Amino acid sequence: MSRTQILDRAVGSAMSALSAAAKRGLGDPALAELVVIRASQLNHCAFCLDMHLTIAREHGVSEKQLDLLAAWEEAGDVFDERERAALALTEAITVLTEGFVPDEVYDRAAEHFDEGRLAHLIGLVVAINNWNRVMVSRRIPPGGYTP
Repeated sequence: MSRTQILDRAVGSAMSALSAAAKRGLGDPALAELVVIRASQLNHCAFCLDMHLTIAREHGVSEKQLDLLAAWEEAGDVFDERERAALALTEAITVLTEGFVPDEVYDRAAEHFDEGRLAHLIGLVVAINNWNRVMVSRRIPPGGYTP
């Protein structure tokens, strides 16, 4: 398989289905895009950043939020508490430097998301991390996404 052939069709379809189900279940397309962009920043996935920045704009995410996403913790009231909780959980799941998601990060997210939405948020973070790893390992350049 060449680097340009991204995935086997069955694997790609399964990953796409997971991503779509997680986004639908989260029920907030703008927040979903903030989450996948933040994970893609952490994973240095240029293809996913290019794609999801375009989608985020389509869903009305503000340029200010997109500009300050990498520094969301220091961005004052640009992000609300629910968004902050989702972004903290995204970072904890994506980086896993301690080998686990800290209880306080999980509990903070659980305050803002019911059990079902929290499960979908976690699924979304897992899904984008899968995509980031595929695209980065295959060195897929940005620019290939067409809305």
